[in-house]
Amino acid sequence: MHIRVINPNTTRAMTDTIGAAATVAAAAGTRISATQPSSGPVSIESHFDEAVSAVGVIEEVIAGEREGTDAYIIACFGDPGLNAARELTRAPVIGIAEAAFHVASLISTRFSVVTTLPRTAIIAEHLLDSYGFSHRCRRVRAADIPVLELEDNPDLALQLIIEECLRAKREDNIGAIVLGCGGMADLTPQITEAVGLPVVEGVTAAVKLAEAVVGLGLGTSKFGDLAFPPAKPFTGSFERYSNRQPG
Repeated sequence: MHIRVINPNTTRAMTDTIGAAATVAAAAGTRISATQPSSGPVSIESHFDEAVSAVGVIEEVIAGEREGTDAYIIACFGDPGLNAARELTRAPVIGIAEAAFHVASLISTRFSVVTTLPRTAIIAEHLLDSYGFSHRCRRVRAADIPVLELEDNPDLALQLIIEECLRAKREDNIGAIVLGCGGMADLTPQITEAVGLPVVEGVTAAVKLAEAVVGLGLGTSKFGDLAFPPAKPFTGSFERYSNRQPG
């Protein structure tokens, strides 16, 4: 099985962190390819960043289709371009936020999310509403750190995340914590030990869900709104998508 794990930002160190965590989680016989777009934001911390990065996600799925990829993971907690990516392939495409919410709901009746910045906490709240998990999430908390601090100042970032997780444990009356950033993919063991609650991280959760869906012989439905997009002319810098055929 080949899973293409797409980091939608362009920071290579974060792509390497995500790829290493995914590889550790993967079963024997699963091959992980960690990729990133050739252009786009160095971190994703706004709706604007997500909109720009979605084009890069699409490009990575198109490249993966040429390689016969079995499943895709979008390794940003905003799940940018998720449904557009699903339109382009029969393979499962899993966003790490949706994956983490599902897994947390299987092991607890209530959970809190700990993410990076306050503005991305709001974006996570929108996703909880969209995916139908708002009633299971007690609170979305921000450690108030920029995404790239996870790579540039990892010790301080880990300390701040643990402190926010401990506040969630004390104050939120929860059974589990969801980590709200793909850049936290390698932090689960340290946070779990420090906090003493189950900690769900989206990259690794998505890997196991992708393996399960592929193992069941299932893929993205091509009926309804996730059918392949209709071929049509595009203009300007997107002309390369003109009259595109599936695959």
